[in-house]
Amino acid sequence: MALTDEQKQFLADHDLAVLGTGKRDGSPQLSTVYYDWDGERVYISVTSDRAKWKNAMRQPAVSLLVPDGRKQLVVYGTAEGITDPDERDERVVALRARRGVEVTDRAALRREQDEANRVILAIRPERAFKND
Repeated sequence: MALTDEQKQFLADHDLAVLGTGKRDGSPQLSTVYYDWDGERVYISVTSDRAKWKNAMRQPAVSLLVPDGRKQLVVYGTAEGITDPDERDERVVALRARRGVEVTDRAALRREQDEANRVILAIRPERAFKND
């Protein structure tokens, strides 16, 4: 199911969400994250040693709750991992720009991302529900 224009706009208008992944034992794991939305996928920067990355790589069905007071958008989708440094760095630049942070030194960004073992979760929405 494609997202409605209203749902896409909601994602574009926000940048904070709660990511839900499945633990190995089947219980949910929730993490508050910043994200970027490019109109097709949601991108989240994580480190490869964290539960949210490991869970999503093992079980790619994830959920994302984007709150706005009592309004919210719940997105269900499939996560893919991005480990390519060039693509990762482009996504990080977009994530930072969305938060008003300009990246002026790409070499420093690359070192920072590599040292922190940063990777990107890319979530392709499959269905969503908006509550007003």
